[in-house]
Amino acid sequence: MTQEGFLTPLTDIDDFESPAQAFTSEDGVPNARGRILGGSSAINAGFYSRADQDFILAVRDGLVEAGIDPFNGFSLDHVIGIKIGGSTFDSSGRRRAADLLNYANPSNIKVAVYASVERILLAPNSAYSPSKQAAIGVIFRDQSGRYHHAMLRRKGEVLVSAGALGSPQLLLLSGVGSRPYLSTWGAYLEAASNVIPFASPANSVFIRTSPSPVYLTVATLMEKIVGPVSPGSLRLASTDVRLNPIVQFNYFSNTGDVERCVNGTRKIADVLRTRTMEIFKFDQWFGGRDFRYVGPALPVDESNDELMREFCHQTVNTIWHYHGGCVVGKVVDQNLRVLGIEGLRVVDGSIFTVSPGTNPQATLLMLGR
Repeated sequence: MTQEGFLTPLTDIDDFESPAQAFTSEDGVPNARGRILGGSSAINAGFYSRADQDFILAVRDGLVEAGIDPFNGFSLDHVIGIKIGGSTFDSSGRRRAADLLNYANPSNIKVAVYASVERILLAPNSAYSPSKQAAIGVIFRDQSGRYHHAMLRRKGEVLVSAGALGSPQLLLLSGVGSRPYLSTWGAYLEAASNVIPFASPANSVFIRTSPSPVYLTVATLMEKIVGPVSPGSLRLASTDVRLNPIVQFNYFSNTGDVERCVNGTRKIADVLRTRTMEIFKFDQWFGGRDFRYVGPALPVDESNDELMREFCHQTVNTIWHYHGGCVVGKVVDQNLRVLGIEGLRVVDGSIFTVSPGTNPQATLLMLGR
């Protein structure tokens, strides 16, 4: 991942080894999550969005003209209005999400690359309370398919940072979760802590095809539904941790989220009507000027609530800021320790009960600190 963009890492994918792991939610929306050292923070945009300077200035002025203010200039804070944000790229244009390893004591750390943790190993905490469980290590698979144990030392802990989707998936596969749900997978998951069976396991519709390459400059204005209240769900699809779980985000299942989308879409329409955006319009065949849209165009009648709601449903997409799955108070305590299990913590976006409200990377980095 470099400052040149993150399209290539998100599209150059394979089943088990590419930095990004693609999946499509039950809602039909394509997604991706990171499976590389540094997780999704190593494949995302790092809140890096430098466009052509004229476009930046036009959008900034258009937002102000449309009544979205104040303009805050450059700021790393989450503020109301408009701002130019920062990124985690260095001066050479590269960003390494696992840079904290540079500050680690090499004698105390070993990194296994091209490896996936299959299970968290659990055992009775003591002979006096056999019902209490404690994490004692993990089993992981290397690139060639061989299995290895990584066992805890005395007073050690297992820190799970597999992401908002991967962490709940790994806990379920390790036998941690609702007993009625785990029982639907049979004795395999119920006994996963003690007995580990080692089984090996669109063409574009708006661009005419051409024998020569076609280069287009595409700009994006998007609206983010802050703090959506529509709840989603995650279920196991397989006992193979490398395969994606079944995810349903339930976009717009709550009418409040739909209305927020409608309001935000109307505000985007206000921006597109401003004088500063005129330079990005094209001459039309039958006179007049308008934008060329990639995908559905904004409804002509923006006062029609039904049309605006339909537009929201048609254009809903992801910006990958998942959260939940191992939330505080239900799965982990205030110190991120998994309830009822010693020596096991979850440290990633799965513990949030609500979204940080902005790009979550900074919040997650500080959570790890």
